[in-house]
Amino acid sequence: MKKLHQQYHFRTSDQGLLAWDVSRLVRLSKDLPAFEKSVSEISELNESYWFSPDEEATCIDIIRHTKQINEADLSYPVILCSEGKVMDGMHRICKAVLEGRETISAVQFEHPLEPDYIGKKPDELPY
Repeated sequence: MKKLHQQYHFRTSDQGLLAWDVSRLVRLSKDLPAFEKSVSEISELNESYWFSPDEEATCIDIIRHTKQINEADLSYPVILCSEGKVMDGMHRICKAVLEGRETISAVQFEHPLEPDYIGKKPDELPY
């Protein structure tokens, strides 16, 4: 697998922003059984996934994500939390949709994972 740049998966909570280190998610999920997930069941495709409600996406932001979608490697499964929500792999999911695929390879955690950071802003995390 190609070396990933430092990435985090973020979720809002009553405790503040929760962040999971994607490299850790990849390590923890490497032995989980892969299965085919219907892309039509991925609710995040119809949500603001990469941008917060108070953040405006610029054309450069869209270009950056388009480049990542084009370069996405569909041979790696996307990672879902125990509730079935995407934790890593949205660029691969977008590529699968663009290619007309009905499913994508996925792995899913059985139990909730503790976040690596709680209440930290993205710019306060190590990169």
